[in-house]
Amino acid sequence: MARKKKDEEQITVSAPVAEQAITDTLEKNFMPYAMSVIISRAIPEIDGLKPAHRKLLYTMYKMGLLGGKLTKSANVVGQTMKLNPHGDASIYETMVRLTRGNESLLHPLIESQGNFGKQYSRDMAYAASRYTEVRLEPICEELFRDINKNTVEFVDSYDGEMKEPVMLPSAFPNILVNPNQGIAVGMASNICSFNLKEVCETAIAIMRKKSLTSDEILDIMPAPDFSLGARIVYSRDEMKGIYETGRGSFKMRAVYNYDKKNNCIDITEIPYSTTCEAIIAKIMELIKGNKLKEITDARDETGLNGFKITIDLKRGTDPDMLMAKLYKLTPLEDSFSCNFNVLIKNRPYVMGVKEILSHWIDFRSECVKNGVRYDIDKKSARLHLLTGLKKILLDIDKAIAIIRHTELEADVVPNLMDGFDIDRIQAEYVAEIKLRNLNREHILSRTAEIEKLIEDLEQLNNILADDKEVKKIITSQLRDIIKKYGQERKTKLIATEHIEEYVETREINDYACTVFFTRGNYLKKIPAVSLRSSTSEHRLKEDDEIVQTIETSNNSECLFFTDKSTVYKMKLYDIPDAKVSTMGEYMPGILGLEAEEKIVYTVVTSDFKGMLLFAFENGKMAKVELAGYETKTNRRKLVNAYSDKSPLVSALYLDTDRGIVAMADSNKVLYADTSKIPLKTTKSTQGVQVMTLRKKGSKLISAVLAEDSGLSDPKRYAPRSIPAAGYALKDGDGQMSFI
Repeated sequence: MARKKKDEEQITVSAPVAEQAITDTLEKNFMPYAMSVIISRAIPEIDGLKPAHRKLLYTMYKMGLLGGKLTKSANVVGQTMKLNPHGDASIYETMVRLTRGNESLLHPLIESQGNFGKQYSRDMAYAASRYTEVRLEPICEELFRDINKNTVEFVDSYDGEMKEPVMLPSAFPNILVNPNQGIAVGMASNICSFNLKEVCETAIAIMRKKSLTSDEILDIMPAPDFSLGARIVYSRDEMKGIYETGRGSFKMRAVYNYDKKNNCIDITEIPYSTTCEAIIAKIMELIKGNKLKEITDARDETGLNGFKITIDLKRGTDPDMLMAKLYKLTPLEDSFSCNFNVLIKNRPYVMGVKEILSHWIDFRSECVKNGVRYDIDKKSARLHLLTGLKKILLDIDKAIAIIRHTELEADVVPNLMDGFDIDRIQAEYVAEIKLRNLNREHILSRTAEIEKLIEDLEQLNNILADDKEVKKIITSQLRDIIKKYGQERKTKLIATEHIEEYVETREINDYACTVFFTRGNYLKKIPAVSLRSSTSEHRLKEDDEIVQTIETSNNSECLFFTDKSTVYKMKLYDIPDAKVSTMGEYMPGILGLEAEEKIVYTVVTSDFKGMLLFAFENGKMAKVELAGYETKTNRRKLVNAYSDKSPLVSALYLDTDRGIVAMADSNKVLYADTSKIPLKTTKSTQGVQVMTLRKKGSKLISAVLAEDSGLSDPKRYAPRSIPAAGYALKDGDGQMSFI
């Protein structure tokens, strides 16, 4: 025992806990990591590439794979690890997405041979790097244009053994031409692809007119363009908002053909944001749920002829009506969310299309200027050498004599400098000329370049001094790129007014029915015909009773309010018909209620008209519009359905203002007209005090409609104004019902 206590003391002493302020932890540990992910991993820069993409492409460029032979992917991955130390698996995965075979990019950057998976397939695995082969696509010439002319800055690699470019001098706005998605820390980026020709034309238009408006940009570049094609449900106003802010979303639809001969639908193009497996899985789920009775089978028939999902139809099915239904219920219609987050000088900015292109123009202008400066330096150096050579032309024999009569080799250059009044660089150049070239013809041919060099230098200096000349060069390059690589749009546009939305109620068999809800949370939906013909009594569980009876129609919506301040919504036609002799459906199981959660009130409505009155134990009551629970999307659960500040006693549906009777556990009764209770817009409001509970610990125990109270004259309990304490229950009225 003593030894054990001693060990515990030693452990306590040897492992002290050092306290550290959370702000210090965030600043020293979390923030550097977050910035590293944002700047060096997840967010693309203005050249349209993330660091992983850039390192891979530059490695392939240095390997001579631009126009060279195909090489094994494993070879490229191994070489890339000299710049990217994050492992071969991540490098190869990066490569896969850039290939033509994967079909992710509108303009692939890597030509591929072998299985690289598909953008439209979630389950198709790409082959191992030892089996596949790659090389750079011709369009990469534009990404690397003049990179050897110091157009971009180079930095040391992670181990200092190599140099790598900070960015590639992309001669076209690759940032908008190919899609890019990344998730950083606290932010993300999701840039859709646009048609190369349209993007280049827009960049030219911005250079020509800085004040180009969003509407003018939309005229040139109406919408994104995707490698998988499909259709964009086009709203000009919606797209204008995305172009201006860099945020927003738009809907995309699959393209289909009806094969009348085989009575099937062939899906040939799908939205970029979904996969064929997700589509087929959803269709099969709906078939099993008996919600797609028109379909017998759905399968993937993608082959050598391209992508195809085939859907077999039952005889007599209208294919267009079915597709409208599938667009509504499956990922055949999907949304693409835009978040144009781009790094500019290591800072993330969410920008619109015009702002992105303006930054690219500035970046490209600097690249062109750097290239011009490089040419000026080279031509100036060449001119300097030839100017010295020209002086030799005046007396070749003198030059030969100086070299011949100089005793020491080290004195040749100084003697030439003195003899012809040239500098050391010029003298070195003259001294290195072969003896056979010291003739008039050779020297004249070399010095003939001088005038051309002077002319070129004057032109280059003019370009460097005039931004308009720089933009002319960029414009010329963009027009050449359009001519070489431009292609027609793959993604077509459909105006929203031409879209026929599927309305689920069209196929619902609507009929009169009665809903019975029990205290034990069972629900029966009995058609009126079945109810009239039934002579038996309701079958219920022992100690259960019916607490609500609602006459309605099958095409209605049920709202189930629970004791957790939550409402669950469900279409009435999704609940199977029952008979009086059955127990009905146990709703907590169907709705997926939490443990110990119980339904306290049910509302059935077809138009969401009317009001709800909530009465709480503290004597407060809240009146809200039922329309507040209507949602455009098919949401099944809404939290904060009513206030949870005090336990709920009763909930009442009111088609119009009515009289109600409230009772406290102190045997006090109060009649109130709900017109005196103000209507609130917030569902979770606490409402107003209606019944004053003067006795400590007293609480409201019931609130019912006046006609359901069982009182002979409810209005005799009406106060002059509310809130009020109520009146003692008269002996003649007995006990209120529903308590």
